Amino acid sequence: MLFISDIHGSLSALEQALQWQQKLQANTLVLLGDILNHGPRNPIPDGYDPQGVAERLNQYADRIIAVRGNCDSEVDQMLCQFPLLAHYNWLLLNQRRLCLTHGHLMGPDNLPPLQAGEGIAFGHTHLPVAQWVDDRLHFNPGSITSPKGGNVASFGHFDGKKFKVLDLQGNMIASADWDRT
Repeated sequence: MLFISDIHGSLSALEQALQWQQKLQANTLVLLGDILNHGPRNPIPDGYDPQGVAERLNQYADRIIAVRGNCDSEVDQMLCQFPLLAHYNWLLLNQRRLCLTHGHLMGPDNLPPLQAGEGIAFGHTHLPVAQWVDDRLHFNPGSITSPKGGNVASFGHFDGKKFKVLDLQGNMIASADWDRT
């Protein structure tokens, strides 16, 4: 699985991240919100082309799991051929749940109900994270478009065993094993 968050309409950043989809043999794209729109508080990113982003992602529509970010709207859904308006979703990985959310409603400071050994994947902060906190995985792939906190543009990858945050050159920024037994 390839995790991408906070695209904010940048086609050039999306293209760089999608190059890793084939290299890493990631069959599923998990989009953690803020897909097409840059939002009123953010500058217009390089390569800003929301319609181009929608067209490019529509090529993967049958492989996308997406959740709604605070910059996503019903109008965005009109351009996308995959559902993107759910505020959260759940994945079952090795018989444990991973909550997918953008991070503005639920996140590390407002966790959904999780059992020990489960986790949350979120975006919103643009800060890469892959760590266990109080026996719950916190995973944020960062932002491919506008990283914050002195970080570089990044995305996430899950290979069935390990959650990794990688920069757009493929260097690992953070990682956490999913199976902690």
